[in-house]
Amino acid sequence: MSAERDPVQRASEGDEDLYDVATWEPRTALDRVSTWLYGSIVTSARAGVVVLAVLIVLAQFAAALGLVFVDRPVVGLYVLLSVVPALGMAAFVWKADVTKQEPLELLVVTFAFGFLFAGFAAILNTVFSGLFLGSVTADAPLWIAVLAPALYYFLIVGPVEETVKWLAIRLYAFRSDRFDAVVDGAVYGAVAGLGFATIENAIYIGREVVMAASAAGSAAAIDVGLQTAAVRTLAGPGHVIYSAFAGYYLGLAKFNPDDAGPIIVKGLVIAAVIHATYNTVVTNLGVVTNTLGVAPGLVFLGFVVVYDGTLFYVLYRKLKRYRAAYDRTGASMFEQSQQQYEHEDAEFLIGLDDEDRQ
Repeated sequence: MSAERDPVQRASEGDEDLYDVATWEPRTALDRVSTWLYGSIVTSARAGVVVLAVLIVLAQFAAALGLVFVDRPVVGLYVLLSVVPALGMAAFVWKADVTKQEPLELLVVTFAFGFLFAGFAAILNTVFSGLFLGSVTADAPLWIAVLAPALYYFLIVGPVEETVKWLAIRLYAFRSDRFDAVVDGAVYGAVAGLGFATIENAIYIGREVVMAASAAGSAAAIDVGLQTAAVRTLAGPGHVIYSAFAGYYLGLAKFNPDDAGPIIVKGLVIAAVIHATYNTVVTNLGVVTNTLGVAPGLVFLGFVVVYDGTLFYVLYRKLKRYRAAYDRTGASMFEQSQQQYEHEDAEFLIGLDDEDRQ
């Protein structure tokens, strides 16, 4: 938010020392201790969130998957292949960033947070699933079978999953000075979505392999794993697209602090709605295939290509608009002059240091 000043501050115009009256900065020992405590609490809270996320992910793997990736290394290969399209899409968004390339450190941390925070979403989705899906039984009316999952996706799954991916950006990369352009938000959003898709694919594929192995043996389990990987290959890119939208608006909020709240909400609403719409349509594709008498796999493939392709085109147009504005306003020349100034300033300071040493 914009800096607001107390009436006394405005009236004094800096002519009077108003420390601990209407202004404040660390001066006393207690001030410095308070600053240190605040920093320690914030840092510990962030570290606690990450540790908790790691424990949740480990628990999910231990409970649901056991040693499936150790016993059957080919399942790990399936997981890697299943995220290739999502990786390609994230790479495209990264390449479309017309400003300075984002540092590898921030990209890796954002990916890791997207990977880890998926555990929080899984817990919340599970907690609320019974409330919404408990009424969906074999003899339930069609309107309940359609409406109950839709409410679950729009009220729980979409908002929860997009929020945890948003947090994967907000917790670390957003705070960095290298997050210095609106479009950077889309890049980090795409990477957070890639991390989320990776762990989600791993859990889905591993769980299906474990269930198939216990029911029909190892050979059938590998086939099931391959089939599940094929389905997840189509699902992964969506996570990249949804969180890229939310990330873009997070970047917009960073450089428009007076309206940051509404901007962030807008981005999350867009991401959650397009995410929930995808889930709702995919869940009810059976109604379409049964009515038309066509292969479910073909309908699913067609829908994903059209839906994700359309959204990706919209995202591309948004990034293209930013690029056009970047070129039209001369922002590239301004950035180059700033970099040159910083470089010359650094050389000047180094020269001073050399003179001091002499």
